Amino acid sequence: MVIEIGNALVSTEILTECFCCDYPVCQGCCCIIGDSGAPLEEGEKEALEAQYQDYAPFLAPDGAEAIRRQGYAVIDSDGDLVTPLVKADGRCAYSVTDKDGNTFCAVEKGFEKHGGKLRKPLSCWIFPIRLKSFSTGSTGLMLSREHLCSAAFKKGKNDGVKVYEFLKEPITEKFGADFYAELCEAARLLGESSL
Repeated sequence: MVIEIGNALVSTEILTECFCCDYPVCQGCCCIIGDSGAPLEEGEKEALEAQYQDYAPFLAPDGAEAIRRQGYAVIDSDGDLVTPLVKADGRCAYSVTDKDGNTFCAVEKGFEKHGGKLRKPLSCWIFPIRLKSFSTGSTGLMLSREHLCSAAFKKGKNDGVKVYEFLKEPITEKFGADFYAELCEAARLLGESSL
């Protein structure tokens, strides 16, 4: 089911399903598994370029080389603007893996140290919600059920954390505090209707 909040069409799964990243289990595999780079919002390519000196020290050497060769963003096979990949293994060029196999976002590491406009691409921060822009000007919020996040769905259920609760910060950053309050109210009403 889909509900409308403002100019957004929201899958009710975002309000009813549970999710909580289980980083010790997944080790950040969403940064290194996929057919394409992370989708970029308007202005994110420019922010990646402007903040390069802040996150460059955290980049893996082959990631830095991929960015040098391909640029801060590329167009994928679907025609979408995405982050470049390290061609050898398909990792996001902005990802870096430590000696223990934990993968992090170099952009986020730079943001934590220096601040800036971009914490990391919104599509990464708001995952497993996927955003879709419609020709009407509205935005769709849908839940992606990637197998790589199976541990996070399980942890969310065990901890009693709904998708929208876990993703409060990026949802609020993108859509505003009023939107998030309406999302909470919609979740409450859905909960009451299921009793």
